[in-house]
Amino acid sequence: MQNVLLALGGVLLTIAAIAFTVVSWGHLGIAGRGAVLGLVTLAALGAPAVLLRRSLRSTAEAVAGLGLALTVLDSYALRYLALPETGTLAYAAGTSAVLAALWAGYGLLLGELRLPLPTAVATAQLPLILWAGAAEAGDHAVTAALLMTAAFDTALALWATVRSVRIVAAVGGCTLGLWGAAGAGLLSARAVDPTEAARAGVLLLFAALIVLVVAWRAKEPQTATGAAGAGGLLAVAACGGVLRTALPPEWTVPAYLVCGLALSAAVRTALPRPVRLGAAGASAVVQGLAVLWALPVTAVALLGPLGWATRAWTGTPPDARAALLVELPLPHPLLAPLVLTTTAAVLLLASGSLSRGAAPLGSLFRNNTTFHRVARYAAPTLAWAAGVALPSALRLPYAAGLAAQLAVAAVLLIMAARATSTAFALTASALALVSSVSVAFLALSTEAATLGTLGALAALLLAACVWMSRRAPSARGEATDTVPVPREPGAAALAACAALAYAAALVCAAGAATGLRLEHIGLAALTVPALAAFAAARLGPHPLTLPVEVMAAGSGGLALTLASGHAPTLALALALCGLIAAATALRPDRRRVGYAAGVLFLLASWVRLAAWEVVTPEAYTLPATVPALLLGVLRRRRDPEVSSWVAYGPGLALTLLPSLAAALGDPHWQRPLLLGAAALTVTLIGARYRLRAPLVLGGTVLALDALHELAPYLVQVAGTLPRWLPPALAGLLLLGAGATYEQRLRDARRLRNALGRMH
Repeated sequence: MQNVLLALGGVLLTIAAIAFTVVSWGHLGIAGRGAVLGLVTLAALGAPAVLLRRSLRSTAEAVAGLGLALTVLDSYALRYLALPETGTLAYAAGTSAVLAALWAGYGLLLGELRLPLPTAVATAQLPLILWAGAAEAGDHAVTAALLMTAAFDTALALWATVRSVRIVAAVGGCTLGLWGAAGAGLLSARAVDPTEAARAGVLLLFAALIVLVVAWRAKEPQTATGAAGAGGLLAVAACGGVLRTALPPEWTVPAYLVCGLALSAAVRTALPRPVRLGAAGASAVVQGLAVLWALPVTAVALLGPLGWATRAWTGTPPDARAALLVELPLPHPLLAPLVLTTTAAVLLLASGSLSRGAAPLGSLFRNNTTFHRVARYAAPTLAWAAGVALPSALRLPYAAGLAAQLAVAAVLLIMAARATSTAFALTASALALVSSVSVAFLALSTEAATLGTLGALAALLLAACVWMSRRAPSARGEATDTVPVPREPGAAALAACAALAYAAALVCAAGAATGLRLEHIGLAALTVPALAAFAAARLGPHPLTLPVEVMAAGSGGLALTLASGHAPTLALALALCGLIAAATALRPDRRRVGYAAGVLFLLASWVRLAAWEVVTPEAYTLPATVPALLLGVLRRRRDPEVSSWVAYGPGLALTLLPSLAAALGDPHWQRPLLLGAAALTVTLIGARYRLRAPLVLGGTVLALDALHELAPYLVQVAGTLPRWLPPALAGLLLLGAGATYEQRLRDARRLRNALGRMH
């Protein structure tokens, strides 16, 4: 409460002084004005000394604040009276410098006061900036003033002993330093000749020196690392800006990359570890930005060939760049593979040094496994990106470019096969798969290129799959002479699936090249699922068995899709698929595939019947009902407790319900008669063997069939009866039901219990 009252009092006195100076100043003479301001200012500045001796610290702070405000009014009054012709910015620059010095001396003289020193530091931010503005010195001078002020703040923040001074200096240093660094970077970016770029570079290097001093003196490792990283980026911007103006425009990014790579040399010096980490991080940022600049060329080289899907076999393009069907995003695309290769080489060297534990990288990243992992996997990825972009960047002939892309995929598959870790094998396999898809589309220009490329891809992937599966640990984990490296067969499974996919594509392409119709191509494509099923049977309980079977099913679906345009051919294809599934179901661990085989055979019969224009529903339902009932009988023999609804319900409903629907709309008497006989037979069998499903289904169908046949006669009889007879019969029925209600209720319960005891 005391502080609040003192603050309010100081504010009111300051307002009164301002009002006196601005409004009432003219009523006094020169001597009176000087005497009033001088006496009041001296009194306000001297009173805190007396108050501090009396231990009135809060009061002293309030009065000192009033005194500091009065000095500002004194400077305003001085300019108004004695220096009216002086420029505003120039006078403000000089006044702020003088006031900052006076307040600093006052704060040092009365060390117990907390307000003067931070106020002096805050005021010291203005002189150089205001002087540069007053002198109209230009952008470089203003930026230099900002950075010099930031350097002054940095020195105070690092070496001052008063906490409030360090806080104010740190805030001012960060604000003005960021402002100055951004201005220097903008000047470097706008420079059009080496001289102008060198001037901006000096400013950037000065900013880098400031933050490097912070990194050197900082006590917290995180602060030191961040400051060193910022300093490294500023140094790269300074040197790269000069190189940018001295080289052609297309070499801008490579020039900055060279500076970033040169910065990584600081890692091998004797600097403190946080500083070296910051320098390595800045170098990594520069390399990452360069990679992002180069990756669009790789992306176009990968995705451009997809356009051949709409213009397949239209002719050979003149070169690898024209084969992309789109323009590359850089005017000199050869620089993109250069940047990617350089970055990959640096990462590869760093990964090798880390693997050997060589100093100083080993000591620098001794606890950073993430960097080790990134360096290990990013280097091959960047090398792959460079290899993909290189043929189009060099404008190689089309055949040479196609061969180069195949070679990239082959090298990746070899790396995956020789890998000693699962992650690296999966990474290399995934990159090889991406390359293979791109080169497969790239080969669609001519029939020969398509067939040759698809055959080569299928062979390469199959060979890689065999190699990787032989090197992988056995499924049962038998011991070997040497301890195997733990490895999952994911890469081998990926290669196997891709090999089958390209084999199916090769068969389809070969059929199209020979002029086969689409449905006949589908029949030819069934060779792939047949061979895949045979291979899965030979593999047995192997990790690759399931992926091979999944791809067999997928290629079978492709074949059926191709054959779907011709019903007889589709029926044949379905039957062949059913045959493959039935052969697979012969294996003890794949018995359930027999259900799929049955479904395929049933669909084949249905399609064949539809092709013959058969409309009798029983021709479609009986081939499914008979096997379903046989399976139900076998199921009941193994487990007599199985419900008849589960064993016989689906099979009976599959025939009875469609036949009933057909009988209800059939004007002839043969179908309802045969349906009634069949339903009666089913009902009697259900009653004889106490089976609920046959009894209920057969009885329901029999009743509905009989009602449908008797309906015309019942309508005729009802038309000949007197009109009073139906109500009378209904009344008698109700009377009889009411009189025998309890007996009927007991009969209904007995019927329910009887049905409940049935299976």
